[in-house]
Amino acid sequence: MKTNIKWLALAAAALTLNLGAASCSSESKTPEWEWDDPEPEPEPVPASEKPRFIWVDAAANFPDFANSKENIARDLAKAKEAGFTDIVVDVRPTTGDVLFRSKVGDPVQWLGAWLPQGYSKVERTATWDYLQAFIDEGRKLDLRIHAAFNTFPGGNATSIGDEGVVFRDAEKAKWATQLNLAGGITSILDAPDYSAKFFNPVLPEVQEYLCSMLEELAAYDGLEGIFLDRGRFDGFTSDFSDYTRKEFEKYIGATVVNFPADILPAGHKSGLPSTQPTYMKKWMEFRVKVIHDFMAKAREAVKKVNPDLKFGVYVGGWYADYYDVGVNWASPRYDTGAKYAWATAEYKNYGYADLMDQMLIGAYAAPNRIYGSTDWTMEGFCSLAMERTMGDCPMVAGGPDVGNWDYEDKFTQEEENQAVKNSVAACINACDGYFLFDMIHLKKADQWSYAKAGINAAISQEK
Repeated sequence: MKTNIKWLALAAAALTLNLGAASCSSESKTPEWEWDDPEPEPEPVPASEKPRFIWVDAAANFPDFANSKENIARDLAKAKEAGFTDIVVDVRPTTGDVLFRSKVGDPVQWLGAWLPQGYSKVERTATWDYLQAFIDEGRKLDLRIHAAFNTFPGGNATSIGDEGVVFRDAEKAKWATQLNLAGGITSILDAPDYSAKFFNPVLPEVQEYLCSMLEELAAYDGLEGIFLDRGRFDGFTSDFSDYTRKEFEKYIGATVVNFPADILPAGHKSGLPSTQPTYMKKWMEFRVKVIHDFMAKAREAVKKVNPDLKFGVYVGGWYADYYDVGVNWASPRYDTGAKYAWATAEYKNYGYADLMDQMLIGAYAAPNRIYGSTDWTMEGFCSLAMERTMGDCPMVAGGPDVGNWDYEDKFTQEEENQAVKNSVAACINACDGYFLFDMIHLKKADQWSYAKAGINAAISQEK
């Protein structure tokens, strides 16, 4: 009966329209029940057109690259031949010193790296511009060069010595993050278990200092983009300084009388406490707001110098566990609070995917965990990153850490080789590109051919 009524109504409407057309023949009317065809779904981007990134860690590759343009040229040629399109060069390692032209940051003098004789200092004696050497060689090879920038570390303490501005500058040592440890609130400079010495991300002077360096970096001609790494708090224990406490109390409009116990138990480092303290969830919300707002400032600093430079981040794919470092890398439209009990309703407001031009997702699963739809599979990390960013970031690429994925030494070398190969299609088909960490691993295990085979296989699937 309902169908008949609908049909009669449409027929009557059609008759009315026909009569109207007869009396006003100069006008052509489209029946109200007819709609334009929906926009067709965009054609999927073929793998051959998607970027393929390889990361160049500063310290690990320092023995080869610190003083040799020839070695840089050699290995970039290998990356090109393997099928990579984009090189990510670490130019501010965890010491906080820099490998680019800067009046703000101090130049890297040495870095620790693993040599045949063990963990050793590698000194930089060359005076040529490290980043510029990559840009120049990339231009010759038609490789896009991006700079990676370790954001909040200001120094690094190792068995071979301490290095970084926090150890040389008493004023900047005051910027060191304060940790909520079992023995009380402690400067990270006095915490031997923490090798990377982070700044407090809440401090305005820290943010200004870093943005000044990013402006210098953005001025490089020929640079394709910047990726911020470690743009976060240094874990759940950070930061519990007096300044951060006051800023949090301003944020919630209340005094935290029992500090820090009403936020987190002393010494709590990971996972959610069994009993939720009064202000824990608001504290987590406050921290993601701090990082979100910094990302907005950093983007503005970069774009002010070069509007065309791509601004982005590296983050780990394990989104559900990223609350402990104060990062919400999802879209602000992704309702975190509806999916995770630890998030407030307002937590989603500080997702920063919409501030990014590009994102690299660490799909750091084991060699036998390539395929799947869940976290802790390479394919799953990538597909879930696409769901969580919701199209707000134009380019999201993911992939494996091919050197630190077998801590228990369970897999043979050939199994790892095949995992390198198979990771390409699994990741590149699940997101907007492929990302491999780190060049040093391909070099040490001589896995260039497996990366090449994987890239070729992913591209050949289109045909």
